[in-house]
Amino acid sequence: VQLQASGGGLVQAGDSLRLSCTASGRAFGNYALGWFRQAPGKEREFVAAVSWNGVGTNYAISVKGRFTISRDNAKNTVYLQMNSLKPEDTAVYYCAASTVRGVVQGVTFRPQNWGHGTQVTVSS
Repeated sequence: VQLQASGGGLVQAGDSLRLSCTASGRAFGNYALGWFRQAPGKEREFVAAVSWNGVGTNYAISVKGRFTISRDNAKNTVYLQMNSLKPEDTAVYYCAASTVRGVVQGVTFRPQNWGHGTQVTVSS
């Protein structure tokens, strides 16, 4: 599966932004999907993941309650709704896919496929 993220931009602290990631290829519903981010000078970190059917989710503590991940299998798209953005959310955001279809809060999400990133910049 090939992944293409979009929706990044420059916003102010407290604003909202929605990222999208569209997949090409077959059997989109066979994958769990997730988002990672990488800030300048830092390692890539997990943000959120959603199971193949949209029921199971997993969030990093730093975004739980502010970000919501969802998917639309009919559109081959996964979303990341980001609310109450903070300057520390500034990063390049990447979407990723895993053949392990289930997702459980607290269980590490390990993708095999990665998309190109989209830049999110939050000004104070």
